[in-house]
Amino acid sequence: MNSLILATDVVIAAGPVLGGVGTSGLAFTNGIVLLAGLRGSKRVKLDRDRSGGLGIALGILSATANTALSQLTNAAAELPKSLIQGGTFGDIGLGGTALGLTAIIFLFEWKRLWIPAFLGIGAGVIYSEAGGIWGIVHNALLLGAQAVGAL
Repeated sequence: MNSLILATDVVIAAGPVLGGVGTSGLAFTNGIVLLAGLRGSKRVKLDRDRSGGLGIALGILSATANTALSQLTNAAAELPKSLIQGGTFGDIGLGGTALGLTAIIFLFEWKRLWIPAFLGIGAGVIYSEAGGIWGIVHNALLLGAQAVGAL
């Protein structure tokens, strides 16, 4: 775990507009936005890419928040890990699992948007664990969250 993750576990920032916004608060709000879009809100229009992207953001923020929400998102990551990394396709590793899962989310057309959202949640957790280029995605999202928290 790097220092950026440890620094965001408790509170991202105490800004004058939003007050103290932690990763738990951002993850909770992200989950509400994702749920609203999946339920058919007039204000949140989802397609495959937005659904997968919000799922990935929820997975990363929840994995960092270290709360009960992180336990749920870790459970969402176990299914893709067991299917992709479980030995059926050889020794893929977490980086290969992240790559394959990202391809599954964004290359196929999904009629049911909860599927890329669910896979995105798992992918976000795997990004947090995999390191490499996936760590760059993870850290970039957390830096964006830190900027939001500073508002």
